[in-house]
Amino acid sequence: MASIFRSEEMSLRQLFLQVEAAYCCVAELGELGLVQFRDLNVNVNSFQRKFVNEVRRCESLERILRFLENEMEDNVEVVKGEKYPETPLPREMIDMETVLEKLEAELLEANQNQQTLKQNFLELTELKHLLKKTQDFFEAETNLPDDFFSEDTSGLLELRSTPAAAAAKLGFTAGVIKRERMISFERLLWRACRGNIYLRYTEMDTPMEDPVTVGIDPYDPVTSFNSSHMQKDSPSAALAQHIYGKIVEMCCLRFRATVYPCPESATERREMLDGVNTRIEDLNTVITQTESHRQRLLHEAAANLWSWGIKVKKIKAIYHILNCCNIDVTQQCVIAEIWFPVADADRIKRALHQGMERSGSTIAPILTAIHTRMAPPTFNRTNKFTAGFQNIVDAYGVGNYREMNPAPYTIITFPFLFAVMFGDCGHGAVMLGFALWMVINEKSLLAQKSTNEIWNTFFSGRYLILLMGIFSMYTGFIYNDCFSKSFNFFGSSWHIIPMFKNNTWNKDVLLDNIVLQLDPAVPGVYSGNPYPFGIDPIWNVALNKLTFLNSYKMKMSVVIGIVHMIFGVILSLFNHIYFRKYINIVLQFIPEMIFIISLFGYLVFMIIFKWCHFDVHSSQSAPSILIHFINMFLFNYSDTSNAPLYQHQKEVQSFLVIFALIAVPWMLLIKPFILRANHLKAQHMVRDSIHSQAISGNSGGENEVDGQETNHSKKASQGDHSGGHEGHEGDNEEFNFGDIFVHQAIHTIEYCLGCISNTASYLRLWALSLAHAQLSEVLWTMVMHNGLSSSGWAGLIAIFIIFAAFAVLTVAILLVMEGLSAFLHALRLHWVEFQNKFYVGAGYKFSPFSFNHIINGTAEE
Repeated sequence: MASIFRSEEMSLRQLFLQVEAAYCCVAELGELGLVQFRDLNVNVNSFQRKFVNEVRRCESLERILRFLENEMEDNVEVVKGEKYPETPLPREMIDMETVLEKLEAELLEANQNQQTLKQNFLELTELKHLLKKTQDFFEAETNLPDDFFSEDTSGLLELRSTPAAAAAKLGFTAGVIKRERMISFERLLWRACRGNIYLRYTEMDTPMEDPVTVGIDPYDPVTSFNSSHMQKDSPSAALAQHIYGKIVEMCCLRFRATVYPCPESATERREMLDGVNTRIEDLNTVITQTESHRQRLLHEAAANLWSWGIKVKKIKAIYHILNCCNIDVTQQCVIAEIWFPVADADRIKRALHQGMERSGSTIAPILTAIHTRMAPPTFNRTNKFTAGFQNIVDAYGVGNYREMNPAPYTIITFPFLFAVMFGDCGHGAVMLGFALWMVINEKSLLAQKSTNEIWNTFFSGRYLILLMGIFSMYTGFIYNDCFSKSFNFFGSSWHIIPMFKNNTWNKDVLLDNIVLQLDPAVPGVYSGNPYPFGIDPIWNVALNKLTFLNSYKMKMSVVIGIVHMIFGVILSLFNHIYFRKYINIVLQFIPEMIFIISLFGYLVFMIIFKWCHFDVHSSQSAPSILIHFINMFLFNYSDTSNAPLYQHQKEVQSFLVIFALIAVPWMLLIKPFILRANHLKAQHMVRDSIHSQAISGNSGGENEVDGQETNHSKKASQGDHSGGHEGHEGDNEEFNFGDIFVHQAIHTIEYCLGCISNTASYLRLWALSLAHAQLSEVLWTMVMHNGLSSSGWAGLIAIFIIFAAFAVLTVAILLVMEGLSAFLHALRLHWVEFQNKFYVGAGYKFSPFSFNHIINGTAEE
């Protein structure tokens, strides 16, 4: 139970494991998740450690698993088990390597074959379209009139048979090019061939997919082209034809155009087209079979991919831990140093015994205690309810070892301070409903494993939001505020009829005055009994509502803030008692309490006294607390306009101010000189001990060794419980009186001025509560009130639209923005005003070796 209010008591032990049993023992500790291993090879390079080859093998397996996962994408569903598989033995890793490497090789071969087949299919498809377009190009001539051809041009086309056809005809090159390159390609061909070229192109009907680049954009079609040049039966014409052909080939190469061989006769083209269609059909069959084989491999891998991934992570984590251990010179023993909670020592011993049995070893692991001056890690046990509050505290700083943990008190104070600034029944109910939905459906929401950071933040704080909603509803009833409107459950304590009976009000007064004021001094106007719970609803319609609420909320904020700070100072007493720093109780805690209670505790007393002492009949003569508090510091009691609160007020206030002033040098001067005296006394005792041991001779030398060992053990035990103020390593720093005095002066000044500034800081409770209430009222008046004021069928329709706008603005502005603002201010009040009274927060977090944390990605680096 004590671990709720303090961090767990930790123990540093040296663990000796047989090499054969080390793997299984570490695996059992990883399943338990309660042991933090220290890295004993900090100065050793990562590539020079003992098990670096095993880690590399695990990384290779992770690479294969990532490859398989990428291949599956969304097409194949990975089968996940209900619970994590057991940690495999080292020999099972070899079998897993064999299976995964074989699966990778088969899948790579299937991918390569599929890519080759698709490449062939692409080429044949392009050739098929090319042959059809080329045939269409040459056959288009048959539809031209006879007078279109002259004697010089009729023989250029193969379908025209004239005597000149034997003398001259067009040679052509056919290919495929991407559409966006076509214009530049055409321009370059025209210029390179000096116009001695005839180019015709057309777009393909079906977009082509490139298997190498995993497909082109389907809206980026490919174009087939035919470039023709003159071909004559003469040496010079043949040379020109050869040159033009080379130019066309170079241009095609430059623009990445694919050139296909195309027969010149129509008969040969038709035969080739038939052959291409036959090959395409065969390729489709082979591609389908290859894809079926590939899917079969992926489904086979999907059945075990999740469990393989868990096993590889566990194996890699185990070897990473073993790399942090030492191995003795005989290579038969693994030596590790571990931190673990003392309360879990039995569970850890059972886990080590199970690891020994699983490995088949007969030598039991050995745990030996280590005396050290290192500050232990801080471990606060949490559950799903307290984890959010502990994270708020740890965000300020991880607590020192065994110092008071603010989280249990934050469970109550944080949502309460938030609710003081956010008090509204309606808004609190909306927040409560959202939190209840997350809490009720937390199992299904956890199973989704969302990667949205904002959603994960809200979900992890669902119980915090739940309490914030409950407390906001409570303070909303205290303020009697629900969407800026009040409830009248018990009936108002104010009545207007006595004002008429007393003849204070009459018909003429009602007609001549827009604003009327109720006089509580008139009998019957105020019943004398306050509203049973919260603020009287009549204040919601009063014009001086803001004045009344300002006074009430400002005093309430001061009372809450001072009580909160005094509670923080009281918690520091428990730290002093636990760490046996009794000098801090007398020279730090007591003067701190005297200072804050004498001044600010007295302010709380005056506020409560005034509330209780003055009623409606004497409220007109009530003195000002602010003026009394100022005159208290000035020792000014000659102000006749401000009557005293009680008898002997002058003597009491003078005594409290002098007592508070005495506490300042009490904190500042006495402690440094006492520490200096203790240091000089310790030095004197050490010198006397050394002198007596020098006289005693050899026998005394033996006693000296024993005495030093005993003293080291005592210092080590003290260092273990020192609270970790000196970091992870305890250092025997030399005493410096100047540093001690300056440190104490800083603490004194910070505390005295902090009491004033922190009290003023709590006024943010009043400011944000006022801002929230006013924003809620403005939103109701300017949006919802207008909708409710509408009449007729148009007003009935408009109310739905206006309510939707009102709901959206309420959630966006008042719940999200105002809620975030109140949350941040409550966070600041806890971190700065409350925790700095007792919480150092200079420790380091306990990071156990846990498979669950590693698999879920929440392991501490």
